[in-house]
Amino acid sequence: MLPTFPHAGKLYSYEPAAPLDISLPLAPGPGQVNCFWAEPVQFDTIRVGSFVGSVALGGSTNYQRIHVTPHGNGTHTECYGHISPDPAVTLNQCLRRFLFVARLVSVTPQKQENGDLVVMLADVQAALAAQAPGEALPEAFVLRTLPNEAAKRQRQYSGTNPTYIEPALAQFLVDNNVQHFLLDLPSVDREEDAGQLLAHHAFWRYPQQPRCGATITELIFVPNEVKDGLYLLNIQVTSLEIDASPSKPVLYALTLVD
Repeated sequence: MLPTFPHAGKLYSYEPAAPLDISLPLAPGPGQVNCFWAEPVQFDTIRVGSFVGSVALGGSTNYQRIHVTPHGNGTHTECYGHISPDPAVTLNQCLRRFLFVARLVSVTPQKQENGDLVVMLADVQAALAAQAPGEALPEAFVLRTLPNEAAKRQRQYSGTNPTYIEPALAQFLVDNNVQHFLLDLPSVDREEDAGQLLAHHAFWRYPQQPRCGATITELIFVPNEVKDGLYLLNIQVTSLEIDASPSKPVLYALTLVD
């Protein structure tokens, strides 16, 4: 028998052996996705005395140090510590559960008068009405922007004013009790916005009523063969006491149990 997961008074089954990985891997070199002028990921071989941490170079084991900037290299998950001066607000303290029901929605950003591409609340609402009319949103919301090009996997976003979301969309998610927002963009906010970070502040209700358990996961990639709909989401992170961590969100297709 397949395992089941409850949602909105219904029971769904899922196949643990059929994960849908929507993360972008961390690899060294300049050919990986990058944003906010972060240095490329770097793997350094550790050398101590006569020991070399590389089997290829004659060592007994591979032993490497990793240089990574979570917000700028690959898929990452962040908490409201990202915009708080309090160093005690870390993802490891805020994210205490890892399985959620999620809805995946695909939307085409709209070009604004200033030339910016923005994901608009009205378009998300229309997509939701067409996909699941009358249904409440689950705990997690996954946004795929269209066109969904494979180039997103290696795109160099720095200095390009990438697509971002309308702050009203962040508020809509809060109003509908969405705790975890995942999207295939470098940020929910404009690359350069004079530090306003309107969508970040709206989603975390910061500083008025900070939502400690809420997270934003950026720079995902949802392959085209993964259809819009309802999924079980597993957010995998490292236990770092910092505001963000490289992450591996994984989806599992859900099937309603009769």
